[in-house]
Parts: sequence; C-alpha cells; structure tokens
Amino acid sequence: MKKNMGSVDRWIRMIVGILLLSLLYTDLSFKYIGYIGIIPIITGLFRICPLYSIFKISTCPIKNKK
Repeated sequence: MKKNMGSVDRWIRMIVGILLLSLLYTDLSFKYIGYIGIIPIITGLFRICPLYSIFKISTCPIKNKK
C-alpha cells in the first residue's frame, strides 16, 4: 500500500491516540473508549489510512512518479 498520510496528519493522530489511551487510567465510566486510541496510533506509525485509500485522499506531500 502507498503511504497517504503527511507528517502533520501523522502527529495529530499519534497525539489523539495517546490522549484516548490515557482514558484507560481514569475512573470515568467510559474509560474503555480509550482502546479506540490504538487505531490512530497504528495508522500514524505506518502512515497509511484505509479510509483515505477508499476515498482517494492523500495528505502526503510526495507524489509517486511513474
């Protein structure tokens, strides 16, 4: 798969993922929603967003040349 995520998008996903995972350490009743934070962290690490691929969106500044 081609990388379709730019660096700003990547860092925003990583920060949001970490913030969501931090909900696991709270005493709130919805703390298990924090497991959703794994998804943005994984997509940020691999720089591939499956939804971007479906909708043919790319925030990656480097275009693949043929």
